[in-house]
Amino acid sequence: MKFGHFSDTAREYVITTPRTPLPWINYLGSEAFFSLVSHTAGGYSFYKDAKLRRITRYRYNNVPADSNGRYYYIKDGDTVWNPGWQPTQTELDSYECRHGLGYSIITGKKNSLTAKLELFVPVGDNCEIDRLVLTNESDAPKSFTVFSYLEFCLWNAVDDSTNFQRNFSTGEVEVEGSTIYHKTEYRERRNHYALFTVNTPIDGFDTSRDAFLGAWRSNANPEVVENGRCTNSVAHGWAPVGVHQVNVTLQPGKSRSLIFVLGYIENPEDEKWAAPGVINKTRAQAMAARYATDAQVDAALARLHDHWNNLLSTYSVKSSDEKLDRMVNTWNQYQCMVTFNMSRSASYYESGTGRGMGFRDSCQDLLGFVHLIPARARERILDIAATQFPDGSAYHQYQPLTKKGNMDIGSGFNDDPLWLIAAVYAYLGETGDYSILDEPVDFDNDHSLAQPLLEHLRRSFGYLRTHKGPHGLPLIGRADWNDCLNLNCFSKEPGESFQTTGPSEGPVAESVFIAGMYVKYGNQFAEILDSTGHTDEAAAVRAEVAEMEHTVLTAGWDGKWFRRAYDAFGHVIGGEECEEGKIFIEPQGMCVMAGIGVDTGEAVTALQSVKDKLDTKYGIVLLQPAYTKYHLELGEISSYPPGYKENAGIFCHNNPWVSCAETVVGHGDRAFEIYKKTCPAYIEDISEIHRTEPYVYSQMVAGRDAATFGEAKNSWLTGTAAWTFVDVSQYILGIQPTLAGLKIDPCIPHEMDGFTLRRVWRGATYEIVVENPDHLEKGVKAMTVDGKPVSGNILSPVPAGSTVEVKVVMG
Repeated sequence: MKFGHFSDTAREYVITTPRTPLPWINYLGSEAFFSLVSHTAGGYSFYKDAKLRRITRYRYNNVPADSNGRYYYIKDGDTVWNPGWQPTQTELDSYECRHGLGYSIITGKKNSLTAKLELFVPVGDNCEIDRLVLTNESDAPKSFTVFSYLEFCLWNAVDDSTNFQRNFSTGEVEVEGSTIYHKTEYRERRNHYALFTVNTPIDGFDTSRDAFLGAWRSNANPEVVENGRCTNSVAHGWAPVGVHQVNVTLQPGKSRSLIFVLGYIENPEDEKWAAPGVINKTRAQAMAARYATDAQVDAALARLHDHWNNLLSTYSVKSSDEKLDRMVNTWNQYQCMVTFNMSRSASYYESGTGRGMGFRDSCQDLLGFVHLIPARARERILDIAATQFPDGSAYHQYQPLTKKGNMDIGSGFNDDPLWLIAAVYAYLGETGDYSILDEPVDFDNDHSLAQPLLEHLRRSFGYLRTHKGPHGLPLIGRADWNDCLNLNCFSKEPGESFQTTGPSEGPVAESVFIAGMYVKYGNQFAEILDSTGHTDEAAAVRAEVAEMEHTVLTAGWDGKWFRRAYDAFGHVIGGEECEEGKIFIEPQGMCVMAGIGVDTGEAVTALQSVKDKLDTKYGIVLLQPAYTKYHLELGEISSYPPGYKENAGIFCHNNPWVSCAETVVGHGDRAFEIYKKTCPAYIEDISEIHRTEPYVYSQMVAGRDAATFGEAKNSWLTGTAAWTFVDVSQYILGIQPTLAGLKIDPCIPHEMDGFTLRRVWRGATYEIVVENPDHLEKGVKAMTVDGKPVSGNILSPVPAGSTVEVKVVMG
C-alpha cells in the first residue's frame, strides 16, 4: 500500500494523505541551522547542536503523535484548519506534501481556499523560511484570519524538559513591530537569541502559551484562534511561544503570500550590549530584510536548488532500473548528507539530547559523502581524530557544538580506532590530498599533545595490535560495532552469583568482527604507509595483518561460518555449539570484505550459511536463533524481545556488508538481491507494513521472530545510508576510488545489459559506459579511455577540469 509516490524529475516524494503510518519527515539545512519538518508541519529547529542550542520545543512520545511544530491556523468563518491537517485535524478538501532536497511544500485546501506552505533553510543563513501562499479559488471575496504558532525551547533541551522549577521563571520575550524576540537567558548568560517575524504588519500577537491555548486546552483547539483574536500577551517565565495574527481579505482568484522567518542570531563575543536583557537587533532586522519579498525568497530557493543539483552531479547513473537510478542519483546521497550533518543526534527517534556525534558513526558516514564535500570531510576527520586518546582509543561520542568528547559515555569500544583508518583512506582515495596526514591534531582536545594525523592512524592500529586476547583475536572492550554485545560485564561463570564489573576488570572477551576490520583496514593503513614512503613500517603492518588472517581462519572459523566472538570466560559466541545465537551477520560480511577465506573457500561457505540461516524476504537478520531468554554474560543483546534490534532484527546497516562481500566473490545476482530487500524504492508498495518513510533507509526492520515482521524503526540517521551507497556505487556498480587510481570493477546482476555513469573524481569528470553483452556478473574484459585501449582496470588521475570517456566491456 502506498501513501504517495516519487517524482523523479522534481526529485521529490509526494505524500497524498496526512494519515501516513508514522510521521514522514524531511531535513532542512546543511550548514549550521537545521529544522526537522514532518509531512504535517511538525518538528523542531536548532542551531548546530540539538541539545545545547534547541530553538523550538518538541515532545517525543506525544499523543497524538507529532503534535508540536510550526503551525499556521486559518480561521475562515466558523471553520478552523491547517494546511498540513495537524494539529486541528480538520478534514481537508485536498492535501499534498512534497518533500524535496532541503525543502518541503505542504498544500491544503478547504472551502475554496488553498494554502501552500513552503519551508526551507536558505544556503548561508541561520534561519528557516516559511512562505504561506493563500489563494481564493471561490467566486466571492473571502475574509479570514491566519495565526502562526511555534513554541520556544529554553536552549538546553535537557534542562528545558527537566528543570521546571527554574525554567518556569526564565522565559523572556520582546515584541517589536512584527518581530517576536526569544531572549530567554540573554541577560549575562548568553549572547544569542532567536526571532520569529513576518513580512507584514500584524493585527495581534501572543507570546504566552497559556494565553494562546487557554486553560486545559491543547494546540488542537487554541482559545485565541477560536475567538478569532490575539490577546497581545507577553510571556514572563512559563512557556514562551511565537504567535502572529494577520487578517486577510482576498478577492476571487487572488493570492497573497506571508513570509515568516524563524532565525538564530549570535553576536560576536567582544560585542557588548547596552544593559542586561537588552539585545542588539541590528542583525535580526537585517535577516528579516533579506527575505521580505517573494522575489528574495524565490532567489533563495533557486540558490538552494542549485546547491543540491551541483552536489549530486558528482555521481549519477543511468540504467534500465528506474528505482536503482532514483536511489543512487538522489535519495541515497541526500540521506548521506543528512547523516553527515546529524550523525545520530537528532531525528524523530534520537531526541538530540544525548548521543551527539559518534566516533565510529561519523567515520562510517564519511564513506558516503566524501565525494560530495571533500573539504568538509577533511574538517570532520580532524574533528574526530582530536577526540582520540594518546593510546589510540577514543571517546565514543562528542558534542557537535563544542567538539569535545562526551565523558558521560567515555571510551572502550574497541572497533572505534580502526574506523578512523577507514575514513582517512576514503578521503585520500577520493582527493589524493596527503597533506592531511601532516596536520597536527590534538589528542583528547589537548593542544599540548598534538601530533600529525598519520601518528593518530599509527596509534589506532597500534591499539588493536597491543590489545589482543587469549586466542590472538582483538579484545572487544565494552563492545564493538554491536553496542549491545557486552561480553566483559561479568566476572563470574554462568550459573554462579554474577557480579557486575567495569570493562577494565578482566576484559578478555574477543571479537572476530574486529579481527575482520583489523585485516581490511590494516591493509589500507599499509597502503597509506607505502604511499608516504614508510615502506618498512608498511611491511610490518602487513605481517601483523597476515597473522590475524591466520588467526581468524583458525580460532575464528566454526566450520561453516565465522564465529562472532569469545566471551569473558572463553566461550564461543556465534558457533554451532551455541543453543541460541549460533550465527551472526557481522563477521560474515566484514571478514569476506577483508578477503579472508576468499582463496581457500571459507568465504563462499560463510555467505551460503548467511543465505541459508539468516535471510528473510525483508532482509538478513542479525543472528539466529534469536535469544529467547536473558543471558547475563552477553549483556544487553538478549534484553530485546526476539526479532527486534540486535536480537535477530534486520539491521539494515550491516546488510550492505554482506552485499559487498558477495561482490568480492563475484556474485552479482545475490549482491543485488540483498541490496533491493532493504532499499526504500523497492519496498514502497508495502509502506503499511514498513511504516517509515519510503524514500530513506531505516536503522532496522523487525525480524522473522518478531510479532511485527517487516516493520521498520529509526529512520534517517543510520550508517545504512553510507554503507548502502558504498555498496551500490563502489561494489555493485564498481567505481571505486583507491590510492592507486579509480578502479572500475562492476559486479551486477547478470540480466543487466550495462549502464552509463558520470563520476567526478579529483576534479575530473569520468563519463563511463559499461556494457555486459554476455550477461555476466563480474569481470572486465576490455577497457578504453578516450577511445584508446588500456591494460588493467585502474585509471590514473588526470588534470582537474578534464573530461574522460571510458568504455568498459564485461567479460
